[in-house]
Amino acid sequence: MNSKKLIIVSIIIAVIACWFIFDLNSFFSLEYAKQQQQNLQQTIIDAPLLSSVVYFTLYILMTALSLPGAAFLTLLGAALFGFWWSLLLVSFASAIGATVAFLLSRFLLKEWVQTKYGHRLKTMNQGIERDGAFYLFTLRLIPVFPFFLLNLLMGLTPIRTVTYYWASQLGMLAGTMVYLNVGTQLGQLESLSGLISPTILLSLALLGLFPLVAKKIINLFQQQKVYRQWKKPTTFDQNMVVIGAGSGGLVSAYIAAAVKAKVTLVEKHKMGGDCLNTGCVPSKALIRIAHSAAEVKKMKQFGIDSTISNIDFQQVMGQIKRVIKTVEPHDSIERYTELGVDCVTGEAKILNPWQVHVNGKTLTSKNIVIATGARPFIPPFPGLDNIHYVTSDTIWDLEVFPKKLLVLGGGPIGSEISQSFARLGAQVTLVDRGDQLLNREDSDAATVVLQHLLDDNVNVLLNHNVVEFEQAEGKQRARLVHVESKEPTEVEFDYVMIALGRAANTTGFGLEELGIELNSNGTIATNTYLQTKYPNIYAVGDVAGPFQLTHAASHQAWYAAVNALFGSLKKFKTDYSVLPAVTYTSPELARVGINEKEAKEQQIPYEVTLYSLDDLDRAIAEDETAGFVKILTVPNSDKILGVTIVGHLAGELLAEYTLAMRHNLGLNKILETIHPYPTMSEANKYAAGVWKRNHAPEKVLAWVKRFHQWQLQSNKKNK
Repeated sequence: MNSKKLIIVSIIIAVIACWFIFDLNSFFSLEYAKQQQQNLQQTIIDAPLLSSVVYFTLYILMTALSLPGAAFLTLLGAALFGFWWSLLLVSFASAIGATVAFLLSRFLLKEWVQTKYGHRLKTMNQGIERDGAFYLFTLRLIPVFPFFLLNLLMGLTPIRTVTYYWASQLGMLAGTMVYLNVGTQLGQLESLSGLISPTILLSLALLGLFPLVAKKIINLFQQQKVYRQWKKPTTFDQNMVVIGAGSGGLVSAYIAAAVKAKVTLVEKHKMGGDCLNTGCVPSKALIRIAHSAAEVKKMKQFGIDSTISNIDFQQVMGQIKRVIKTVEPHDSIERYTELGVDCVTGEAKILNPWQVHVNGKTLTSKNIVIATGARPFIPPFPGLDNIHYVTSDTIWDLEVFPKKLLVLGGGPIGSEISQSFARLGAQVTLVDRGDQLLNREDSDAATVVLQHLLDDNVNVLLNHNVVEFEQAEGKQRARLVHVESKEPTEVEFDYVMIALGRAANTTGFGLEELGIELNSNGTIATNTYLQTKYPNIYAVGDVAGPFQLTHAASHQAWYAAVNALFGSLKKFKTDYSVLPAVTYTSPELARVGINEKEAKEQQIPYEVTLYSLDDLDRAIAEDETAGFVKILTVPNSDKILGVTIVGHLAGELLAEYTLAMRHNLGLNKILETIHPYPTMSEANKYAAGVWKRNHAPEKVLAWVKRFHQWQLQSNKKNK
């Protein structure tokens, strides 16, 4: 900190210290003001200009230094100077004082904050530069933050000082008038008993209602602005139209029907979306089959002579299709029709914020939920069109077993498919440009999964980029290059599976015409209530992000449906704080909350508790000892910040921690819970026990030890 900043900070600290040391706040009370009212009014009569200047200056200083009492000073000004003159004084003094506080914050802290956290504040900074004036005006009109806190926080943003001043001046004007009205009434009190007079009570009620009224006015203004180019229908056919019948769309429609709303669900392809038809269900069926093959191969070490002479790939794929067929009725048109949902097969087109066109018919709806999902992202690799490639959507159409499979992408999908096909006998090469498999996970957990992929004969090439594909002499090859050394590598394959992420489905159904904004990653931009640019149009699931998980889409769907149908009464902000996720490799990798990587990035203090599964009796009996339970807690507390589990049935073990975090239960509660022996679930109890041992009260135990020794000595004396 340079000398100028140090001097300013010292002055501010000295003034604040004097304020509290000399109890200056006691002079800013209603009782003291009433005692001195006649003297103060006489002073104003004798020297009106000087009194106004003193009051004006004092108000600026209190606001600039964020001292308590500005609200009282506003009321006092109205009582002493009258409504209109105090309005002039307070209006300008409050805006000037707020701007001074804003400038002090900017001078002292902005450079440090933006240098240290600028990359995280990039989106916020862009929003302030674009809509800062309106955002500030809204916060002044509807005080979400205390004004002194708003002054300090806005000083850290790139908003222009002139903009900050005039938006504050205008935004605080209406609230100032309400406060001054109360002040003029208080100034007429002869005693404190007058507080219960109808006029005072009405003024105080107006003071309490003002933020609610202001919020309603702001919302109406915003809606008028966003909807002004569209003509709203006078009547509606539906309470809700849902576009897309994946998990997000199905749950949205289900909830709407459950509360007796009139809802139409539109799906252009298959009910159940990706999860049922090309994602969760078929992939888990494949993993089950591959796991059985791995178990057969493993039997030899248990003394059972078993071999696999042949794998009928068509029968494997037939089993996967049978699983899909068995689950299909859960998501069928018949079931949802019975539940009260109007199911329509066809392509939807949003004509305006209240109209959806499908199959030649236009539906009018009060609300629209977009749940159109995502598709595999396919980069424009040179030569890709000339070779055989599949994605997570099309791999289930294979009729011939790929003896040589090249998988691009070391995320959950790429890792699961690579291991499964390798266990069925394919020569699998997994390529990822990063230096770690499952790059969002902690390296120690990802390393356990990597080792098992290698044990299953998956050839894993990290730090490699694809240069091009080629087909020559009846063979298909991929040319790769190492990211750092630039050393070239060639991989021969029968098929390439591209698992490099998914792109949101946002085109072809009217978003462009409505001007609905997208995020930088191509997903639909929504607020914390899952509303788009238009408050009655919501987006959930993969098309909205930020998580591409079936249960995340279902979770969002509850918020979207409830906010759409009951938002005029109460809206709920989407809560992602306890969202579990599982990678279904062998061993599984599961986690909830933050991991170490995220804690370090976000500079969140934490402690680590680690329990290795090779210590667990059931894991030893099952010969599934690989992995661990890792818990992040608040330092010196059993409050759970996050859990990562890598091991056999990790996804099942995670549920206990998800429940604990959701309901604010700490590790002590898990330790107190009886777990059956011998089960994998005991790992959770033992992990909590490790935390308890690490936090044992050593000083107390030392006294306990002395107590036991004293008892032994006492027994000897008695003998």
